[in-house]
Amino acid sequence: MIETATHTAPGSLEMLAELPVTRIEPPSRVTLNFREMWAYRELLYFLIWRDIKVRYKQTALGVAWAVLQPLLTMVIFSLVFGRLAKMPSDGIPYPVFALAGLVPWLFFANGLNQSSNSLVGNANLITKVYFPRIHIPLASVLSGLVDFFLSALMLAVMMAIFHVRPNVHMLWLPAFLLLGVVTSLGVGLWLSAMNVKFRDIRYVVPFLVQFWFFATPVVYPSSLLSQPWAKMLYGANPMTGVVEGFRWAMFNKTPPGPMLAVSAVVTLVILFSGAYYFRRMEKTFADVV
Repeated sequence: MIETATHTAPGSLEMLAELPVTRIEPPSRVTLNFREMWAYRELLYFLIWRDIKVRYKQTALGVAWAVLQPLLTMVIFSLVFGRLAKMPSDGIPYPVFALAGLVPWLFFANGLNQSSNSLVGNANLITKVYFPRIHIPLASVLSGLVDFFLSALMLAVMMAIFHVRPNVHMLWLPAFLLLGVVTSLGVGLWLSAMNVKFRDIRYVVPFLVQFWFFATPVVYPSSLLSQPWAKMLYGANPMTGVVEGFRWAMFNKTPPGPMLAVSAVVTLVILFSGAYYFRRMEKTFADVV
């Protein structure tokens, strides 16, 4: 039997006792610790920058895809819905009308796709170090702002080509962008937490996005609904308020009215319920993922 003797230098125990001790414990209740989220803000910046670089890594066109995707989609929609189906566009040239709906929609759809699989895609990071897990889907959503601003710049060029003048209501665009961010994050929190336990979610998301697209007035105006109660019911789709709000701010045509209020309320419900479910499941992520 080999015995190992450990000699402790005098005063070393006193020195160890003076060192700060950080204890990491699971929360006793399901709450959002905003102080902790702010303390890890540099990690959030890093995750956003990493997602932006990875998105266009080893691509021939790089960030140009942020412009080509809505541009090519707008061309197809203009031919199919504008020319063939003769879809109304509230007196706005259909290419500009469709692009104004595609810009916020693509931001939402890409954020939803990225955030829903974000926790599983960062399994190595989750199992090795502690940090607020909510930063992962949040970074996936916020990284899409680069694509949004590039596509919004292209929308401004299209408005100039078709002689669509800007108006003072454009000052409301940041508010509608915030509503789109909150909507994408709220749904992303639900799906990312569920995807850790049920890997079927990654197969459900494409169908969900496709169905949600046709339920949102991207290629058609909400003015097709004549009854006020129908418009308010339609506002239960939170992206309806975002898209119609964007068009109102850009073109000053059809004000969203009560439909926007309904969309905002539904968005907040999705965000708070998604954050609650995410925090409730957060303590099991490292064990299951």
